[in-house]
Amino acid sequence: MIRVRNLVKTYKDLIAVNDISFDVEEAEIFAFLGPNGAGKTTTIKMLTTLLKPTSGEVELDGLNPAVHHNEARKRFGIVFQDPSLDEELTAYENMDFHGVLYKVPRKVRLERIEQLLKLFELWDRRNDPVKQFSGGMRRRLEIARGLLHTPKIIFLDEPTLGLDPQTRNQLWTHVKKLNEEERVTVFLTTHYMEEAERVAHRIAIIDHGKIVAQGTPQQLKEQTNSETLEQAFLALTGSAIRDESVGSIDQMRNVAKMFRGPRK
Repeated sequence: MIRVRNLVKTYKDLIAVNDISFDVEEAEIFAFLGPNGAGKTTTIKMLTTLLKPTSGEVELDGLNPAVHHNEARKRFGIVFQDPSLDEELTAYENMDFHGVLYKVPRKVRLERIEQLLKLFELWDRRNDPVKQFSGGMRRRLEIARGLLHTPKIIFLDEPTLGLDPQTRNQLWTHVKKLNEEERVTVFLTTHYMEEAERVAHRIAIIDHGKIVAQGTPQQLKEQTNSETLEQAFLALTGSAIRDESVGSIDQMRNVAKMFRGPRK
């Protein structure tokens, strides 16, 4: 479903992503892990049409997102790390507006909104403004919105950041159900290692722009002689504190670029 070969992104003298290659199979839950500044966000932006690679190849469901960006966008949904809901609109209005942007037919849109809001346990609050929602409710709504146009892939960039353990567990229960029932491919980033170990089928770890390990959670633990994925992660990336990712773009620009095209 996702194919990456020798992908590179440079900013003047900085190599943000350095010759990485990996594959993500259909209906797989794939975790892309790394310290701050390792190249995770830059990679996601290249996969989702927000950045054009310096070199290398990317395919989403057989399409090159840097060339066929409009068609590629129909194939995926994305939940950004930063909030992107309109707080003055209701949950239903946020969903409906998203469906209009993606040109989902009205009848299909109404059915899909009801299905997803019920799945994520938000149907009873559909007419409430988002500004009244808790952090967990907003996250569930963002994921439901990202799935509205029936994408084949959903990108989740730190989807549970700041949520309590109960809410995180509930959110992943919903995502795993969609993964199993609708065969949605899930590409996620997270700093919660126990979360990745529990939900991901396979994992790639990136550090300093390079992929340093790939495999199942069990394979990574065996490779590093570790008892937990967190121990394996630290063995592969070290324990030094990292700076935030380079060249981050604020949320409104991310949303705008989704409908304007990739950076040249």
